[in-house]
Amino acid sequence: MEMIRSFIAFDIEDEGVLRELCRVQSTLAETGADIKLVEPENIHITIRFLGEITPVMVDRVYNEMVKVSFTPFDIEIRGLGAFPDMRHINVIWAGVRKGINELRNIYYQLEPNLQRLGLRPDDKGFSPHITIARVKTGRKREELIKVIREFEDHSFGVIKARCLRLKKSVLTPKGPIYSTLREVCR
Repeated sequence: MEMIRSFIAFDIEDEGVLRELCRVQSTLAETGADIKLVEPENIHITIRFLGEITPVMVDRVYNEMVKVSFTPFDIEIRGLGAFPDMRHINVIWAGVRKGINELRNIYYQLEPNLQRLGLRPDDKGFSPHITIARVKTGRKREELIKVIREFEDHSFGVIKARCLRLKKSVLTPKGPIYSTLREVCR
């Protein structure tokens, strides 16, 4: 049976915000560090990673998404940071300042229903962020830290969150290809 690697997210579609995120990605790349930048069309805020689901589950997950109560809201993208921490940087992210409570609210409405569908609990918990780069090795780590600190309180702008999307992720050697399977727009 076909399995679909998927997640629920809000895409970042505002051109100004994307331009600003790409500008910082270029600054990160200029350090010479061993990183893989997230393509602009793949930049998003993950609400919940689902992993591999069946085509039947796509509709079941969508039915739960439709039940989520939210009205369009603003999200301010602000600051840079790293997971798991600055000593071991695996992921460089842009943070979410305004809109964090609305995002959490959506996550907490979805989570029990997704578990009821048989999806495993989200062991990482919910920490709203936008992955902009993945770090492959420790090469030029100090230079990366300098850039992260330089932008730790930088505002990338504000987006309007309207469409909650169920996304498909196909992993390829060049990087993931995302497509929208279902969406709930308010």
